[in-house]
Amino acid sequence: MKRRAIKSGKDYWKVSSVDGTVITTATFWSNLWKTCVTDSTGVSNCKDFPSMLALDAYIQVCRGLMIASVCLGFFGATLALVGMKCTKIGGSETTKARLTVLSGIHFILSGLCCMTACSIYAHRITTDFFDPLFVAQKFELGAALFIGWAGSVLCILGGFVFCLSLSEGSSMRAEYSYRGSAPFVTASKKLSKAANSLHKEQGEPSRQFGRNAYV
Repeated sequence: MKRRAIKSGKDYWKVSSVDGTVITTATFWSNLWKTCVTDSTGVSNCKDFPSMLALDAYIQVCRGLMIASVCLGFFGATLALVGMKCTKIGGSETTKARLTVLSGIHFILSGLCCMTACSIYAHRITTDFFDPLFVAQKFELGAALFIGWAGSVLCILGGFVFCLSLSEGSSMRAEYSYRGSAPFVTASKKLSKAANSLHKEQGEPSRQFGRNAYV
């Protein structure tokens, strides 16, 4: 049993309060790794889950999804940094574009994993709460679930923004290169023609002067 006085809303996956007098009020809450009880003074007594194999199936699934979400988000952030134009690593612009698309896909998958984990956990809480045959202590949705839903939505939107901004930027670069190449070629041709004509004009008087000199 661990005793601590620091608590935060991100730890509250499910919450249940027992109200008696002001002194004996207690709050029971749990997450994916431990279950705790907090008294009226703010001190929490926590107990880690003893065995991973003895846990309920939904907790194990939520653990796996959240770990996958964190890993995908980390790799997505790393690929996004490498794919930025201001960084010197990552290779050519084509390679950076592919890395940016890959980072967007990682962010989308990360958000989907997080949203699925929070939804499964919330479904279990609501099922037990509205079940009239469930005689054990009933819990309600904690603040961590709402934080997880909001974060997953932002992560998915960020991934889509990465993919859409890349497609728009590539089309603009292609259009710019197509429009800019034609004037450059025509200008070079005009300069070469002007140079040839200038050489011819400079050469004609010399030839004419030479003929008149011998006459």
